[in-house]
Amino acid sequence: MKAIVVMFDSLNRKYLPAYGADWTGLPNFRRLQERTVTFDTCYGGSMPCMPARREMHTGRYNFLHRSWGPLEPFDDSVPEMLKFSGVHTHLVTDHTHYWEDGGATYHTRFSTFEFFRGQEGDPWKGQVAEPEIPETLSWREGRLWRQDWVNRHHLDSVDKHPQTLTFDAGIEFIATNKDTDRWLVQIETFDPHEPFFSYDEHKARYPHDYNGPHFDWPDYRPVIESDSAVAHARMEYAALLSMCDDSLGRVLDAMDEHGLWDDTMLIVCTDHGFLLGERNWWGKNVQPWYEQNIHTPLFVWDPRTRVVGKRRKSLVQTIDLGPTLLDYFGLAPTADMQGRALRETIAEDRPVREVGLFGVYGGHVSVTDGRYVYMRCCAEAANGPLEQYTLMPTHMAWRFTPSELTNAELSPPLPFTKGVPVLCMAGRAMGTPYVFGTLLYDLASDPDQLTPLNDPALERVMAQKLVTAMRANHAPSSQFERLGLPEAGPVEDRHLLIERQWPQVESSYRQERRTDTAADYGSEVSRPLREIVGEPAGREAIRTSLGFEPDAAMLGYIGHLNAWQLSVMLPGISPAALRSLDQALSHR
Repeated sequence: MKAIVVMFDSLNRKYLPAYGADWTGLPNFRRLQERTVTFDTCYGGSMPCMPARREMHTGRYNFLHRSWGPLEPFDDSVPEMLKFSGVHTHLVTDHTHYWEDGGATYHTRFSTFEFFRGQEGDPWKGQVAEPEIPETLSWREGRLWRQDWVNRHHLDSVDKHPQTLTFDAGIEFIATNKDTDRWLVQIETFDPHEPFFSYDEHKARYPHDYNGPHFDWPDYRPVIESDSAVAHARMEYAALLSMCDDSLGRVLDAMDEHGLWDDTMLIVCTDHGFLLGERNWWGKNVQPWYEQNIHTPLFVWDPRTRVVGKRRKSLVQTIDLGPTLLDYFGLAPTADMQGRALRETIAEDRPVREVGLFGVYGGHVSVTDGRYVYMRCCAEAANGPLEQYTLMPTHMAWRFTPSELTNAELSPPLPFTKGVPVLCMAGRAMGTPYVFGTLLYDLASDPDQLTPLNDPALERVMAQKLVTAMRANHAPSSQFERLGLPEAGPVEDRHLLIERQWPQVESSYRQERRTDTAADYGSEVSRPLREIVGEPAGREAIRTSLGFEPDAAMLGYIGHLNAWQLSVMLPGISPAALRSLDQALSHR
C-alpha cells in the first residue's frame, strides 16, 4: 500500500475544468478528473495555511482555540502515527511557512523531508543592495515584497523554480521507492499562492491586452484597480495554475509509468481558495470565508474501491483527509479526531457528517449543511472576549511577546489536550467580523452568495447547528460569549443576530459593489498610513478608527494601506475616525 498526496495552496476551484471553468485548459486536471472521484461539497475548516495543515495532521478543528501556530505537544499527527506504524512518510515542499516559528513542528513529524527555497518573500538569498524592480513598483515597501524581488533574480528559468524542484524531488521519491511497500509522499507546492510568478511559456497560454503597471501580487484588501488590471491579475493566476497543471501531469505520468494505480492512493487537494476580485476583494482573512475561499476542490483515487470519473455530493472537510489516510494503511483514528475516513463516501457517496464548521481565529464562526451557509459574527463591535489556548506561543513568523504573555494563566486541561494544562491568554483578531455582520445564504438559489437572507426561522435552525458543532469541538466559554450564543440549552429568538446587525450586512453588501477609488477622495487619504504608524498620534488615530489596539503585525499590514483603503476594508468606520486619520496624515 502506497499513497501520494499532491497539495496546492490557494487553489480556487472555479478555475478548474471539473468545477465549471471552460477557458483555463488545464489538460492534466481534466485527466485527473477522469482517473479519480471529484468531490462537489468539500470545505476547509480552520483557516488559513498552517491552521489548515494542523487539521490535516490532527483530524480536528482548531480555530476556536488558537490562531496560527505549530502543532501542540498534545496533538495527534497522522504522518507521525504512520511513521511509528512502519509507513515511511516523506514531505517535499517549497512552502516557507513550515520553516517559520509558527509552523516549525509540522515537517519533523515526517520520516524524511526536503525543502526548496525562494517562494514569495522567503528569506533565502542575502542581498544588501536594493534589487532591480519594475519602475511601476517603486512605491511598494515591505520585507516580503523586497525579498521576493531578490529571490526572483535567482529563478530565471522554469527548472530553477521552487515548484519545479519540489515536483522533481517528489518524482524522484516515487521512482526510487516504486517497488517497495508502505510509504506516503506528500508533494506540496506553495503555488498558485500569490505572487503569481510564472514564465513566458505559461503566460503565452492566456494572451490578453494589458498596458498597465506590473501586477501579479494583489494585497489582501478591497479592489481599487481598474477592470483591466483585475482581468490581468486573473490571467497571471491562470498562467501560474497552468504551471501547476504541468507539474500535476508529471505525477500522473509517474503513476502510469510505474504501474502504481493498482496499489497507490492519490489525493489532490488544497488548503483554501483565493478571491481574485470577486466581491470586490483580493485575497482572504479580513473578510468572511466566502465560497471562493472555503469551498475547495478535492480529487481522490482509492485503489480499494476503483471508482473513477464519478462525482460525490456528500459534505466532506479537510479534517477527513488524515483519518482517510489512516484507514487506508489499516490504522484507527484517535479518540480526539473529528474527521471521518472517506472510503465509503468514495465508493457510494455515503455521508460522513451533517454539517461542517469553518472559520478563522477571531473571525466569523461558520457552519454549512451543504445547502445553507451561516456565518456568525461577534455579538458586539469589541469582538470579545477572545482567548487563546496553547503550549506553543508563537505567531506566524515570530514568538509571542513578553507583553502578550504577562497575563497568561495556566488553564486546566481541555478535553483534547490529553490531561495537559495549557496557557490561556487574551487573543487578537485581524480586523473585526462585526463590520460585515452575521450572514446567511442559500447556496441552492444563490451559489455565489450575492443575496444574504434575513430569515429568523432559518437563522435559528442554522444557529442551533452551529452551537451543536461548537460544543462537539469543545469550544471555550469565551467563544459562546463572543458570539452571543448559549453554551448550554437551545438557541432562542433572543440569540439571533441578523435582524439586529442588518445595517452592517447592507453596508458590507454595498462596499462589495463600490466603484469609487482612492483618487476620488483627494490626496490626503491617498498618503500611505506607514507615514504615521510609527508616531504616537498616528497610532492613536488608527486605534480610534479600529476600535481596538492593533498589534505589531496588524500595524505592519495597515502601513501598506491609505485611509480610504482602510475605510473600504472596515465599512463601519466612523467619519470622525476617518477624519482623524486624514488629519494625522496631513499634519505629519
